[in-house]
Amino acid sequence: MGNRLFQQARSRVEQAELMVKQASTPEELAEASTEIGKARNDLSSAFAQSTTAEKRQLADLQNQVDALENSLPEYR
Repeated sequence: MGNRLFQQARSRVEQAELMVKQASTPEELAEASTEIGKARNDLSSAFAQSTTAEKRQLADLQNQVDALENSLPEYR
């Protein structure tokens, strides 16, 4: 069995990516932003329980989350 927290973090990042790509209204953008925050939390939780190889993958996922956040348009 793999690292559950690692798997959860990876799934959350995938979900955040999907939500960002599909978001078209201010409400959907807000939900995507919330999902990005959840992904960050999951990545942080997973890091402490991960092997060196997993930590490298988590760093890549963190970069993806950063890019997602930077791709969100400003809305008000």
